[in-house]
Amino acid sequence: MATSAASQPLLKSVFGAMRTLLHLTAAVQFTYGIYYDYTYVEFPRSDPNSKLIYHPFGGKFKYLTFLDAIIQALYYIVSLVNDFVGTNELVPKRPPAIRKFKDWLLSTLAFPVAINVGVTFWTLYAIDRELVFPKVLDPVFPSWLNHVLHTNIVVFIVLEMFTSYRAYPSRTKGLTGLGIFMGSYLVWIHIIKHYSNVWVYPVLEVLQLPQRIVFFVAVLGFTFALYLLGEFLNNVVWAKEVKLSQRKSK
Repeated sequence: MATSAASQPLLKSVFGAMRTLLHLTAAVQFTYGIYYDYTYVEFPRSDPNSKLIYHPFGGKFKYLTFLDAIIQALYYIVSLVNDFVGTNELVPKRPPAIRKFKDWLLSTLAFPVAINVGVTFWTLYAIDRELVFPKVLDPVFPSWLNHVLHTNIVVFIVLEMFTSYRAYPSRTKGLTGLGIFMGSYLVWIHIIKHYSNVWVYPVLEVLQLPQRIVFFVAVLGFTFALYLLGEFLNNVVWAKEVKLSQRKSK
């Protein structure tokens, strides 16, 4: 018993170091992925054998994948800062601002948007890759970058969910924040369509108006469901901490 008690601080230190390494690895890879994508990846303007029609208006910032990469990089950088100057205490009495922002960012944006991007991309890719990632992009968009932006975002955010506890905001506040982000993005891609006469994603080019409405509603509904999934996972994985946090807030 004494040996077990004595080993707890060591195990806690090792776990903390591994968590920091996770944050550092994620921050570096997503930041580099953004830099490489923005600096070196140049999409072809159009291709007669592909559904891809590219227009420079909006640049990389018209893609949810790119915006999500920024969200992920920001989240892990904030997490890294929190590791050193904030606190990873499970239920701190007075969490610092950096910890509050970290918890809010994962709950409201980082988790649901990452899962949305990963699941939606690979689902459409499996159905018909030309709808989301045409073969014409293979020479300019390396495979490793594709996995950083569409696979690793899911892997790392799931790992984060199981290695760091966060206090979820009220459901109303969380869904409102997510809704504002997703609603703004839908407005943004319609602005791009208006000025460039090109839809951001090839799949939207093959859908008629009623189908696009259904598609947008389905994407929004799916994203909101992912928020609830994150909240559910947090409540299950960190059940003791959630109950303790609820008692302290009363």
